[in-house]
Amino acid sequence: MTMKTVQGIVISDKMNKAAVVLIERQYRHPLYGKILRRRKRIHAVNELGAKVGQLVKVSKVRPISKTIAFKISEVISYQPARKSVTAVVAQNDSKNKKKRRPKEDKPK
Repeated sequence: MTMKTVQGIVISDKMNKAAVVLIERQYRHPLYGKILRRRKRIHAVNELGAKVGQLVKVSKVRPISKTIAFKISEVISYQPARKSVTAVVAQNDSKNKKKRRPKEDKPK
């Protein structure tokens, strides 16, 4: 049986033996054809010592804890991203939010 493997970027390595990996996939909307992006945060065992910003390959393993069911199997790029990945994710999320106009005072 082959295990599912995906690539992602490490966005947090603050846990003792685990890391949070951001996995992004793209797919085309079935009716409208627009290309959509979906992100998922996965907790994975970090025995290789991957750092924030590195591109890694994670593979599915048996459940190790309540939230961890993946393991970092390979570090693809050892050089972290120039910009903080969490800053990039936060920046993209803030762009997608609707901007509110300040309320104007009505003349009395």
